[in-house]
Amino acid sequence: MLKQQRKLLQRKKLNETIFNVAKTASFVMVLSYMIVISFPSAPFSILNMKTNNYLCARYVKATEPLINQTYIQTDKVVLVFKHLPNRGFDSMNPAIAAQCTNDQGSFWDFHQLLYKNQKPIDSGWVSKENLKKFAAKIPELDMDKFNSCFDNQKYKSFVEKDVALASSLGFQETPSFVIVNSKDGSNPEILNGAHPFASFKAIIDKKLTEVENSSK
Repeated sequence: MLKQQRKLLQRKKLNETIFNVAKTASFVMVLSYMIVISFPSAPFSILNMKTNNYLCARYVKATEPLINQTYIQTDKVVLVFKHLPNRGFDSMNPAIAAQCTNDQGSFWDFHQLLYKNQKPIDSGWVSKENLKKFAAKIPELDMDKFNSCFDNQKYKSFVEKDVALASSLGFQETPSFVIVNSKDGSNPEILNGAHPFASFKAIIDKKLTEVENSSK
């Protein structure tokens, strides 16, 4: 009985959290430590909790572009990115650095750049020095502003909030996803791990069909 009650409370907390996140999908904006992309009318949100030492290369290289092309750029889905740097001692700094690039509108450029240069976990490839070198490859980035932000660990508390949220919802594996109705946060469906595009397509298409049928 207690175990069932804990599961119900966790589900309630998940629904409340997803509802609060989903409400931001009405806008193309950055809110707090969430990165929201896509368009105002998207009926569904994908909440992506991912480690920023970039172990999720299979998803980023094979699945994320298809989700973007098929659903985000066609105004059907919004993607909300949240950090979950829980793999290795050097996973926190890439998350902080990514948020610093976001100050200048270059989050996704930095995100892709790190995956293109990914090396084994805890190998030192995301040292502070290397992260600055990666950032310097983004042509429009003001490095003085980036270095000040990164050296002062401006977004450490932001990233720690993401980690705390993931922990409170029971997420440990990265990447993890919640696919949910953007309007009211209803019917969340969870995918843990680097699933292929077909897994996302099956859930999203089913939900889009439900929306279409409910509007008739």
